[in-house]
Amino acid sequence: MAGKILIIDDEKNMRHMLTALLEKEGYAVDTAASGGTGVKMAARALKLDAPYDFILLDVKMPGVDGISLLKDNRGTLTRSMVIMMSAYGTIDTAVSAMRHGAFDFISKPFKPDEVSLLLQRAAEHRDLKNENLYLKDQLGRMEGRFRFSSMVAKSDAMKSVFALARKAARYPTTVLIFGGSGTGKELIARGIHGESDRAQRPMVPVNCGGIPETLMESELFGHKKGAFTGAVCDKKGLFEEADGGTLFLDEIGELPLSMQVKLLRVLQEGEVRPVGDVRTRKIDVRVIAATSRNLREEVAKGAFREDLYFRLNVLSIALPPLAGRQEDIPLLCDHFLKTFNHKLGCQVSGVSPAAMKLLLAYPWPGNVRELENAMERSVVLTDRERIDPASLPSAITGSQPGHPVNGHFSPEGFSLKAAVRKLEGVMIRRALEETGGNRTQASKLLEISHPSLLSKMKLHHLR
Repeated sequence: MAGKILIIDDEKNMRHMLTALLEKEGYAVDTAASGGTGVKMAARALKLDAPYDFILLDVKMPGVDGISLLKDNRGTLTRSMVIMMSAYGTIDTAVSAMRHGAFDFISKPFKPDEVSLLLQRAAEHRDLKNENLYLKDQLGRMEGRFRFSSMVAKSDAMKSVFALARKAARYPTTVLIFGGSGTGKELIARGIHGESDRAQRPMVPVNCGGIPETLMESELFGHKKGAFTGAVCDKKGLFEEADGGTLFLDEIGELPLSMQVKLLRVLQEGEVRPVGDVRTRKIDVRVIAATSRNLREEVAKGAFREDLYFRLNVLSIALPPLAGRQEDIPLLCDHFLKTFNHKLGCQVSGVSPAAMKLLLAYPWPGNVRELENAMERSVVLTDRERIDPASLPSAITGSQPGHPVNGHFSPEGFSLKAAVRKLEGVMIRRALEETGGNRTQASKLLEISHPSLLSKMKLHHLR
């Protein structure tokens, strides 16, 4: 069988002609005489995990046009290769159709061969995309690692997370991501968006704890001019900004109870009403939420609505802490070193065994973000081919801030400016000791000018 096709067209003759043509070529064909019926059929097939391979969708239909139907039901229809059809086609219509997720556009009347060739091309495009995904996965397996978007791992815990995230990307289902600070919740959300059929539309991140409660409704849903003091013009909300794409609600547990009720309505109805407006606006937004809180406990305390919790928790992904997957630490170090070597123009080849021993023993309260910061800091500070304990933060080495580690200086904290400033003083002192206080020779060792050395000595209170 060549594949499953759904034809959505209000013209009976067109449905009959296409059915006869496509069944003759081996396709299994279903038809719908209206957009609403077609969407229900596509949704039913999707729920059974057997979506249509192709959908032929007419642009000009009673009630709602095909472009609007595609836009409002993007998550359902574009799981298939959608081909728009119209007798009134223009370049603008074709561009609009493809912007909203259609694979291609064909003008009526068309020859049978045109439809057949277009379907073959759509199938080739789909197969090529699937093959690329398969090859990426196989390459990762050969390298002993798994990759999802910009994330890498080899632990069984993260393999399970990546597999679940890939599955989530295939459907418009609401996702709730759990995990401590720095575990990569936003990276998983971006990966799900990037591998979904919404990838060409925006992903809009929102920190629910970073917006004042008085501005929250306006930020999310928009407002009309004059709705409140300072509303000098109409403003789109973040839900409308993300129309056709994904809205990432980070730290959803911080959302005030008053806004939880309004968010629940948006998720149920698929429409928003800007502040000060009397009309609602239809939106097509896939919501991914994340939290570092235990929402079940928040529900028990009355701080989070139970109905919103269940509405968000359709598919949950729990990110494990870095301390629980030590086998990922060497892989992540290698990944970050390559990133920062390219970004900073450095050539650090790896991590010394002594430094790696410290990294593996550290509990990583800041998770992957803390490891990333530590690697960036170390790439900046090390003067060796590999990262050694001297360039690691004192929290990891267990030394006192500002004291030597294995004969080298280890500044406190993660501030690169402070670390460079302290290291500069140490290097000047060492150069002066090496040259017996000869400032001219010391400036040559340090590869700076004599006046510059004098200025820096004054800054660091050296004589």
